[in-house]
Amino acid sequence: MYLRSFLTTACAGIVLSALSLHAQEGPFDPGQWPATIDPTKLVNYVAVDGFLSPPSESWDGTALAIQTGGDQITTPVTLVGVGGLKADAQYLNVKDNQSARWESFGQIDILVQFFGNGAILTAAGNPRNFNFLQGSLPTLTAPNGGQLPREARNGRWNWALFSVSNNELPDGSGLRFVRGGSGVNGGTMRFEAVPGLIVRAIAFGEPGAFGPREEINKFLEPLPCEPEPETNLVGIDVHAGTSDHVVILNNGDQLTTIVEGVGPEGDKRKAVVANGSFINFAVTDNYLGLPCNDPHAVKVCVDYYDDPEKAGVSFGPEAFSTDRDGSIQIGTQRQLLEGTGVWRRRSFTVAGVSLFGVNVAPLTAGPRFIFEGGAVAISRFEMAVLRNGTHPLANQDPLADCFRDDKICQGVYGNFAEMDLAAGTFVGLQPGSSGGDQVMIQEEAGPTNDRRMSIRAALGDGNNGFNNQYLNFAIVPIVVDGEEPKLPFGPSSQDNARLAICMTYYDDPDLIGQTFRPEVYKTEQFGSETLAFTPGSIAVALEGTGQWREAYFEIPNVNFSGVNQGPQAAARFVVSHPNGKIAFSRVRYAVIRPCGPLADVNLLEDCKGVRLSLASLANGKLKFSWPKTQVGYSLQTSSTIGADAVWTTLGDVPVEEGETFTIELTPAGTGYYRLAK
Repeated sequence: MYLRSFLTTACAGIVLSALSLHAQEGPFDPGQWPATIDPTKLVNYVAVDGFLSPPSESWDGTALAIQTGGDQITTPVTLVGVGGLKADAQYLNVKDNQSARWESFGQIDILVQFFGNGAILTAAGNPRNFNFLQGSLPTLTAPNGGQLPREARNGRWNWALFSVSNNELPDGSGLRFVRGGSGVNGGTMRFEAVPGLIVRAIAFGEPGAFGPREEINKFLEPLPCEPEPETNLVGIDVHAGTSDHVVILNNGDQLTTIVEGVGPEGDKRKAVVANGSFINFAVTDNYLGLPCNDPHAVKVCVDYYDDPEKAGVSFGPEAFSTDRDGSIQIGTQRQLLEGTGVWRRRSFTVAGVSLFGVNVAPLTAGPRFIFEGGAVAISRFEMAVLRNGTHPLANQDPLADCFRDDKICQGVYGNFAEMDLAAGTFVGLQPGSSGGDQVMIQEEAGPTNDRRMSIRAALGDGNNGFNNQYLNFAIVPIVVDGEEPKLPFGPSSQDNARLAICMTYYDDPDLIGQTFRPEVYKTEQFGSETLAFTPGSIAVALEGTGQWREAYFEIPNVNFSGVNQGPQAAARFVVSHPNGKIAFSRVRYAVIRPCGPLADVNLLEDCKGVRLSLASLANGKLKFSWPKTQVGYSLQTSSTIGADAVWTTLGDVPVEEGETFTIELTPAGTGYYRLAK
């Protein structure tokens, strides 16, 4: 079957003869090893569905295993009739049970069979570096194994070869990064930042085991397809009797009935219910695209009646297609009816959906819905394709006001947590687990007249070889009015949260210039959980005033599953190395809800202060700016910084520019600037 993709209208025998003359040139058949392999060399490999046999005894097909869990979750998928594993999170981590084989090799070749989707390129569609994490904490490295050209995004299974260095550790021990028992998070070598990457086989080999990279890294042209349309939303309102490029199918096991007068008094609606277990909403006129277009995350929003007589019934997106050939994957997201007796609205986001659909041809569709335990009335259905890359509608969510958990709009969950070490107050927040690279020390700190219990990163103190630049705080259940303990912000399954953070820190005169900020956190993007990082520009630098001060941060899209911390956590915090032993006496979190009675309420508004921005202009002047909403501030300057600094207020009058105040001035030598009220 694979050879047919090479054929033209010419005689098949002639084409095959030509292929036999160039047996050492790619692209190679994904059903077998590339013809360039050397069976005499050492190779450890894993084939997801066992389709590859070892060509010799030096090739071990049992040595490698692809890890899953945490930030390296993998999910089985089927594409073009072939099974593979998809990286749903940030990393793809491969464990080598025979990693001692590589202790004498300064280079390791990595052969990968992958599916040519958008994950092999950057978000902008450009070639990206493939980095492979090696070593064990605290000594790690992530050498670049190479890039893949744009042509590799061809919607096919492909072979590709990467090569990485396996250097000696810098401690002079003579050991190498990849050696017996090395690795992090249960693996040996980790593909870095590859959410959405789909693989079928991975092999580690000594140099030359797989042949030359230039002969293997060749790729067939993508199958032809029209470009994606500039659309991203369809829907049907059964109650209103309107439809925007959506019909409800009635075929096979997808039969439905339209019913009248569903719902509580005062809100009776017309709705659709399944006669059996399924409802399928199909898209007409290829309005969102063709089955041959790239799979995307889709967001589906439904209005459903939470019938008191059907509490315990569940429904959600079930089967969906993953490629142009109609390969099927089964989804697991479900909504459980609680029996509240009202119409409710919620969303489901499913990653990697092809518009081929399930039993909808010649129309297109997203996921089919299943109803388990009974029928559920649906009055409205909408579906958005969450486009990415360079598409004109990339990164737009036309259903942004439809939430996965409608309780965030009902005031059900709390929006505040606090850890005050000085006062001994812990309300839903406490020091996290101290270990690994986030060892923390609790001790008194502050000026002589205001000593407080605080927490700091250990850095060089008892570090067990780690830098220990990190602090991590646990979000823990609290008891309210004698009820069962509840997490202060609700479950991690809710939508990404907008989180305000206020940290009380000692502005130590001995640590002028040292910085801190929330750094890495979990978030959900395009239906998959991944890691995100705040920019370094938000870091707060110590000025050395010798006082306790407050710093404000805001993260727009936090998932509370935490990074190296449970039961829940927000961001992990980082301090500057090697001297950032900054003491924190109090940490407060506040969730700013997007809807409901607490919409846009920020309980940490008083912590915000003003962030002064600085730009250097082409004419040699400095341009200072701050938000126009922060009134009553003046720009001050000093020749020194610290507790004894003398600050002088400048006479320049701020100018309004859009939403900011600005001041431009010509600097006179070296100086420091701040805003004061």
